[in-house]
Amino acid sequence: MFIRNLTSKSTETCWDKLHRLKAAIAEADAVIIGAGSGLSAAAGFTYSGERFERYFHDFAEKYSIRDMYSGGFYPFSDPEEYWAWWSRHIWVNRYMDAPKPVYDDLLALVQDKDYFVLTTNVDHCFQKAGFDKRRMFYTQGDYGLLQCSVPCHDATYDNEDRIRRMVEAQGYRITADKELAAENGGALQMTVPSELIPYCPRCGKPMTVNLRCDDTFVEDKGWHTAKNRYADFLRQYEGAKLLFLELGVGGNTPGLLNIRFGR
Repeated sequence: MFIRNLTSKSTETCWDKLHRLKAAIAEADAVIIGAGSGLSAAAGFTYSGERFERYFHDFAEKYSIRDMYSGGFYPFSDPEEYWAWWSRHIWVNRYMDAPKPVYDDLLALVQDKDYFVLTTNVDHCFQKAGFDKRRMFYTQGDYGLLQCSVPCHDATYDNEDRIRRMVEAQGYRITADKELAAENGGALQMTVPSELIPYCPRCGKPMTVNLRCDDTFVEDKGWHTAKNRYADFLRQYEGAKLLFLELGVGGNTPGLLNIRFGR
Protein backbone atom coordinates (compact mmCIF):
# COMPACT_ATOMS: atom_id res chain seq x y z
CA MET A 1 0.00 0.00 0.00
CA PHE A 2 1.29 3.49 -0.72
CA ILE A 3 0.27 7.08 -0.35
CA ARG A 4 1.15 9.26 -3.33
CA ASN A 5 1.89 12.93 -2.70
CA LEU A 6 0.36 14.95 -5.54
CA THR A 7 1.48 18.39 -4.41
CA SER A 8 3.48 20.29 -7.01
CA LYS A 9 5.44 23.44 -7.66
CA SER A 10 3.43 26.63 -8.07
CA THR A 11 4.74 27.04 -11.60
CA GLU A 12 3.12 23.81 -12.74
CA THR A 13 0.09 24.40 -14.94
CA CYS A 14 -3.35 22.99 -14.23
CA TRP A 15 -3.04 20.78 -17.29
CA ASP A 16 0.26 19.39 -16.01
CA LYS A 17 -1.34 18.60 -12.67
CA LEU A 18 -4.28 16.92 -14.33
CA HIS A 19 -2.00 14.78 -16.47
CA ARG A 20 -0.03 13.73 -13.39
CA LEU A 21 -3.24 12.88 -11.57
CA LYS A 22 -4.53 10.79 -14.47
CA ALA A 23 -1.21 8.96 -14.61
CA ALA A 24 -1.31 8.26 -10.87
CA ILE A 25 -4.88 6.93 -11.15
CA ALA A 26 -3.94 4.73 -14.09
CA GLU A 27 -0.98 3.32 -12.16
CA ALA A 28 -2.95 2.57 -8.99
CA ASP A 29 -4.84 -0.65 -8.34
CA ALA A 30 -7.57 1.29 -6.52
CA VAL A 31 -8.37 4.81 -5.32
CA ILE A 32 -9.60 6.17 -2.01
CA ILE A 33 -11.04 9.69 -2.15
CA GLY A 34 -11.00 11.68 1.07
CA ALA A 35 -13.24 14.72 0.70
CA GLY A 36 -13.89 17.75 2.89
CA SER A 37 -16.11 20.80 2.59
CA GLY A 38 -13.73 22.58 0.21
CA LEU A 39 -14.75 20.19 -2.53
CA SER A 40 -18.40 21.23 -2.26
CA ALA A 41 -17.39 24.89 -2.04
CA ALA A 42 -15.52 24.44 -5.33
CA ALA A 43 -18.73 22.97 -6.77
CA GLY A 44 -20.63 26.13 -5.81
CA PHE A 45 -22.04 25.14 -2.42
CA THR A 46 -20.69 28.26 -0.75
CA TYR A 47 -22.07 29.29 2.66
CA SER A 48 -21.62 33.05 2.34
CA GLY A 49 -21.84 35.85 -0.17
CA GLU A 50 -24.45 36.00 -2.93
CA ARG A 51 -25.77 32.50 -2.33
CA PHE A 52 -26.35 33.19 1.36
CA GLU A 53 -28.05 36.52 0.63
CA ARG A 54 -30.32 34.90 -1.96
CA TYR A 55 -31.84 32.42 0.48
CA PHE A 56 -31.33 33.99 3.92
CA HIS A 57 -31.50 37.75 3.43
CA ASP A 58 -34.40 38.04 5.90
CA PHE A 59 -32.55 36.14 8.63
CA ALA A 60 -29.44 38.22 7.90
CA GLU A 61 -31.41 41.44 8.32
CA LYS A 62 -33.24 40.39 11.48
CA TYR A 63 -30.39 38.68 13.35
CA SER A 64 -27.23 39.99 11.66
CA ILE A 65 -26.31 36.44 10.64
CA ARG A 66 -23.60 36.63 7.99
CA ASP A 67 -23.26 33.11 6.65
CA MET A 68 -24.98 29.71 6.70
CA TYR A 69 -22.39 28.10 8.93
CA SER A 70 -22.74 30.53 11.85
CA GLY A 71 -26.52 30.63 11.35
CA GLY A 72 -26.65 26.93 12.14
CA PHE A 73 -25.61 27.76 15.71
CA TYR A 74 -27.96 30.71 16.24
CA PRO A 75 -30.19 30.25 19.35
CA PHE A 76 -33.59 30.78 17.74
CA SER A 77 -36.27 31.37 20.35
CA ASP A 78 -38.82 28.82 19.14
CA PRO A 79 -38.88 25.62 17.06
CA GLU A 80 -41.03 27.17 14.33
CA GLU A 81 -38.30 29.69 13.51
CA TYR A 82 -35.49 27.19 14.10
CA TRP A 83 -36.97 24.84 11.49
CA ALA A 84 -37.65 27.70 9.08
CA TRP A 85 -33.90 28.31 9.04
CA TRP A 86 -32.91 24.67 8.96
CA SER A 87 -35.42 23.63 6.31
CA ARG A 88 -34.02 26.26 3.93
CA HIS A 89 -30.46 25.29 4.86
CA ILE A 90 -31.12 21.60 4.25
CA TRP A 91 -32.99 22.16 1.00
CA VAL A 92 -30.40 24.37 -0.69
CA ASN A 93 -27.43 22.30 0.53
CA ARG A 94 -28.85 18.78 0.20
CA TYR A 95 -31.69 18.56 -2.29
CA MET A 96 -30.61 21.18 -4.83
CA ASP A 97 -27.81 20.27 -7.26
CA ALA A 98 -24.41 21.92 -6.97
CA PRO A 99 -24.01 24.72 -9.56
CA LYS A 100 -20.69 23.44 -10.94
CA PRO A 101 -19.89 19.91 -12.24
CA VAL A 102 -16.94 19.30 -9.89
CA TYR A 103 -18.28 15.98 -8.63
CA ASP A 104 -19.22 14.84 -12.13
CA ASP A 105 -15.69 15.60 -13.32
CA LEU A 106 -14.22 13.69 -10.38
CA LEU A 107 -16.39 10.66 -11.15
CA ALA A 108 -15.19 10.74 -14.76
CA LEU A 109 -11.61 10.44 -13.49
CA VAL A 110 -12.18 7.39 -11.28
CA GLN A 111 -15.21 5.57 -12.70
CA ASP A 112 -13.08 2.93 -14.45
CA LYS A 113 -11.19 2.16 -11.21
CA ASP A 114 -12.20 0.39 -8.05
CA TYR A 115 -12.70 3.33 -5.68
CA PHE A 116 -14.03 4.21 -2.26
CA VAL A 117 -15.14 7.62 -0.95
CA LEU A 118 -14.54 8.68 2.63
CA THR A 119 -16.10 12.08 3.31
CA THR A 120 -17.05 14.43 6.10
CA ASN A 121 -19.47 16.22 3.75
CA VAL A 122 -23.16 15.87 4.55
CA ASP A 123 -24.65 17.27 1.33
CA HIS A 124 -25.01 14.05 -0.72
CA CYS A 125 -23.16 15.53 -3.71
CA PHE A 126 -21.28 12.31 -4.42
CA GLN A 127 -24.44 10.24 -4.82
CA LYS A 128 -26.21 12.94 -6.84
CA ALA A 129 -23.27 12.90 -9.26
CA GLY A 130 -23.60 9.15 -9.71
CA PHE A 131 -21.00 7.71 -7.34
CA ASP A 132 -21.93 4.21 -6.17
CA LYS A 133 -23.54 4.52 -2.72
CA ARG A 134 -22.02 1.16 -1.77
CA ARG A 135 -18.58 2.72 -2.12
CA MET A 136 -19.12 5.67 0.22
CA PHE A 137 -18.78 6.31 3.92
CA TYR A 138 -20.36 9.56 5.14
CA THR A 139 -18.62 9.79 8.51
CA GLN A 140 -20.38 12.92 9.79
CA GLY A 141 -24.00 12.23 8.88
CA ASP A 142 -26.43 13.45 6.24
CA TYR A 143 -28.54 16.59 5.92
CA GLY A 144 -31.25 14.33 4.51
CA LEU A 145 -31.73 12.40 7.75
CA LEU A 146 -33.38 13.20 11.08
CA GLN A 147 -32.69 11.56 14.42
CA CYS A 148 -33.97 11.77 17.98
CA SER A 149 -32.21 14.63 19.79
CA VAL A 150 -31.77 12.62 23.01
CA PRO A 151 -31.22 10.12 21.28
CA CYS A 152 -33.45 7.38 22.64
CA HIS A 153 -32.67 4.97 19.78
CA ASP A 154 -30.22 4.63 16.90
CA ALA A 155 -32.50 4.89 13.86
CA THR A 156 -32.59 7.79 11.37
CA TYR A 157 -35.43 9.02 9.17
CA ASP A 158 -35.55 10.51 5.66
CA ASN A 159 -36.69 14.12 5.77
CA GLU A 160 -37.21 15.24 2.14
CA ASP A 161 -41.02 15.37 2.21
CA ARG A 162 -41.15 17.20 5.55
CA ILE A 163 -38.43 19.67 4.58
CA ARG A 164 -40.20 20.35 1.28
CA ARG A 165 -43.43 21.18 3.12
CA MET A 166 -41.59 23.45 5.56
CA VAL A 167 -39.94 25.36 2.73
CA GLU A 168 -43.21 25.73 0.82
CA ALA A 169 -44.97 26.94 3.98
CA GLN A 170 -42.53 29.87 4.10
CA GLY A 171 -43.65 31.10 0.68
CA TYR A 172 -41.32 29.26 -1.66
CA ARG A 173 -42.23 27.36 -4.80
CA ILE A 174 -39.92 24.47 -5.66
CA THR A 175 -39.17 24.35 -9.37
CA ALA A 176 -38.63 21.29 -11.55
CA ASP A 177 -34.87 21.41 -10.90
CA LYS A 178 -35.53 21.82 -7.14
CA GLU A 179 -34.54 25.50 -7.09
CA LEU A 180 -36.39 27.78 -4.67
CA ALA A 181 -38.51 30.56 -6.15
CA ALA A 182 -40.18 33.04 -3.81
CA GLU A 183 -43.92 33.49 -4.32
CA ASN A 184 -46.14 36.43 -3.34
CA GLY A 185 -43.80 39.14 -4.54
CA GLY A 186 -40.82 37.69 -2.66
CA ALA A 187 -42.30 38.07 0.84
CA LEU A 188 -41.32 35.08 3.00
CA GLN A 189 -42.38 33.70 6.34
CA MET A 190 -39.61 33.07 8.87
CA THR A 191 -41.56 30.37 10.67
CA VAL A 192 -43.14 27.05 9.79
CA PRO A 193 -46.45 25.63 11.03
CA SER A 194 -46.19 23.89 14.39
CA GLU A 195 -47.64 20.67 12.95
CA LEU A 196 -44.54 20.30 10.74
CA ILE A 197 -42.09 20.32 13.68
CA PRO A 198 -40.57 16.81 13.88
CA TYR A 199 -40.78 14.85 17.13
CA CYS A 200 -39.33 11.46 17.90
CA PRO A 201 -41.84 8.68 17.12
CA ARG A 202 -40.67 6.74 20.19
CA CYS A 203 -40.04 9.16 23.05
CA GLY A 204 -41.75 12.30 21.75
CA LYS A 205 -38.71 14.55 22.22
CA PRO A 206 -37.70 16.98 19.44
CA MET A 207 -35.84 15.55 16.48
CA THR A 208 -32.70 17.06 15.00
CA VAL A 209 -30.57 16.71 11.88
CA ASN A 210 -28.23 13.71 11.76
CA LEU A 211 -24.97 15.69 12.06
CA ARG A 212 -21.92 14.89 14.17
CA CYS A 213 -21.96 17.97 16.38
CA ASP A 214 -21.65 16.28 19.79
CA ASP A 215 -22.02 12.90 21.50
CA THR A 216 -25.72 12.63 20.57
CA PHE A 217 -24.87 11.82 16.94
CA VAL A 218 -26.63 8.62 15.84
CA GLU A 219 -24.52 6.05 14.01
CA ASP A 220 -27.36 4.09 12.44
CA LYS A 221 -27.33 0.74 10.66
CA GLY A 222 -26.42 2.35 7.34
CA TRP A 223 -23.49 4.20 8.95
CA HIS A 224 -22.05 0.97 10.38
CA THR A 225 -22.59 -0.89 7.10
CA ALA A 226 -20.60 1.80 5.25
CA LYS A 227 -17.86 1.74 7.90
CA ASN A 228 -17.50 -2.02 7.51
CA ARG A 229 -17.38 -1.73 3.71
CA TYR A 230 -14.55 0.77 4.03
CA ALA A 231 -12.63 -1.58 6.32
CA ASP A 232 -13.19 -4.43 3.86
CA PHE A 233 -11.91 -2.24 1.03
CA LEU A 234 -8.70 -1.50 2.92
CA ARG A 235 -8.16 -5.19 3.68
CA GLN A 236 -8.82 -6.12 0.05
CA TYR A 237 -6.05 -3.82 -1.18
CA GLU A 238 -3.54 -4.31 1.61
CA GLY A 239 -0.09 -4.42 -0.01
CA ALA A 240 -1.42 -3.15 -3.36
CA LYS A 241 -0.93 0.20 -5.07
CA LEU A 242 -3.62 2.23 -3.38
CA LEU A 243 -3.87 5.91 -4.31
CA PHE A 244 -5.13 8.24 -1.56
CA LEU A 245 -6.64 11.37 -3.11
CA GLU A 246 -7.53 14.00 -0.51
CA LEU A 247 -9.64 16.93 -1.77
CA GLY A 248 -11.07 20.06 -0.17
CA VAL A 249 -9.83 19.26 3.32
CA GLY A 250 -9.12 22.17 5.66
CA GLY A 251 -8.50 22.80 9.33
CA ASN A 252 -11.64 21.12 10.65
CA THR A 253 -11.39 17.71 9.02
CA PRO A 254 -7.84 16.52 8.28
CA GLY A 255 -7.48 14.73 11.60
CA LEU A 256 -10.49 12.50 11.02
CA LEU A 257 -9.58 11.72 7.42
CA ASN A 258 -5.94 11.05 8.28
CA ILE A 259 -6.90 8.72 11.11
CA ARG A 260 -9.34 6.79 8.95
CA PHE A 261 -6.73 6.69 6.19
CA GLY A 262 -4.46 4.95 8.66
CA ARG A 263 -1.80 7.69 8.58
